[in-house]
Amino acid sequence: MFTGIITDVGRIEAVEARGDLRVRIGCGYDMATVDLGASIACSGVCLTVVDKGENWFAVDVSEETKRRTAPMLWQEGKKLNLERALKVGDELGGHIVTGHVDDVVEVVGVEPVGDSRQLTVAAHFQLAPFIAEKGTIALDGVSLTVNKVWDGPDGDGIRFGINIIPHSAAHTTFADVEPGRWLNVEIDILARYLGRMLEARASRV
Repeated sequence: MFTGIITDVGRIEAVEARGDLRVRIGCGYDMATVDLGASIACSGVCLTVVDKGENWFAVDVSEETKRRTAPMLWQEGKKLNLERALKVGDELGGHIVTGHVDDVVEVVGVEPVGDSRQLTVAAHFQLAPFIAEKGTIALDGVSLTVNKVWDGPDGDGIRFGINIIPHSAAHTTFADVEPGRWLNVEIDILARYLGRMLEARASRV
């Protein structure tokens, strides 16, 4: 489990094609405190530490993970939002995040609003029941509040607005976000289970 509060921004230092991808990620963590087999969320994807050294760790990225996550993400030089797994007793400053990506969404607009940046994000219609105004969502692992939700033009999915405050921009990969960027999205876990309950109930009617 994670909270969506990013604790470091890492950078992919090397990618090695094996059966899966072996991805080496540079970071600012004290890796002496991170065990092999530990989970670290990498831009919203829960991955297992399979190797480590001073200021770096390695993970294996499967074909399933590549297929379900943002295109062009697992490339050398890419920056990743990092969060270590939640410990019992830690402050839950964001919301409960599992590190399981539900879909990918596209940033279609970026507008300065005061000192913040307002993102307009395009999503598929299947996510519509799970995204609510003033609800929570994780984008690339960052816990964020949805400002508003509306239908896309000409029936093209839905759109939702997100506000990135200066602190969030400075401590995540959203500092340089631009239209055309794809993001990993995880819907709120409560919305997921409520949706499944309603689906199961409807199937029995």
